[in-house]
Amino acid sequence: MATTSKPSIVFCHGLWADGSCFSKVIPALQADGHEVIAVQYGLNSYADDVATVKRTLGRVSSPAILVGHSYGGATITGAGTDERVAGLVYIAAVAPDVHETVQSELNKYPTEIFSQIEVAGGRVWIKPEGTKYFAGDLSEQEQKLVWATHYPPASDLLEQQDLDQVAWRSKPSWFILAQKDQTVHPDLQHFLAKRMNATVVETNSSHVIMLSQPAVVIDVIRKAVAAVQKGQSK
Repeated sequence: MATTSKPSIVFCHGLWADGSCFSKVIPALQADGHEVIAVQYGLNSYADDVATVKRTLGRVSSPAILVGHSYGGATITGAGTDERVAGLVYIAAVAPDVHETVQSELNKYPTEIFSQIEVAGGRVWIKPEGTKYFAGDLSEQEQKLVWATHYPPASDLLEQQDLDQVAWRSKPSWFILAQKDQTVHPDLQHFLAKRMNATVVETNSSHVIMLSQPAVVIDVIRKAVAAVQKGQSK
């Protein structure tokens, strides 16, 4: 898909977050002249979250690049088959295939974060000390802010599966791999990026690359934009 107009950028957040987790990267992309929007879904149902991404695509011009962090990789995998989507950028993300769930993928490469959670009221919460496994390269003050604002998902969200096709099989993809991730294991990220034949950029980061190293994320999105505008596959 080639275009002379600037693609829109649509961000999809992961667990324990909302769209504001992209606040360090959005302004630069807006300054580049892109329409940018961050999806705000409820983390109640995978099907509902994917539907919310598709509704949000209707609020910006096409073509769009979907950017997903963590669980957001699963939502862009489901929503990215939409004809309005020209490319996919995964940030330390999980990208299931048909008949896989996010949890089934995470179970292959366990990480420390899951020893630092508790379920209450049907939602999954991070314990205060768990932020070091989620955002360990942020300052103590920023980690406290991450914890104070973290949004808990439904306890069964990662077990849900509603995919009959996956976007990364038909759309060009980029993958930002966090080498010091203790939430989505780097080995899992390597596997997923290779499986989707993504263009990979590795960085010495915790799970929250868009907060700890926003310049890396901005650079990869700009490269994805350039490739989409030229009609390239990578």
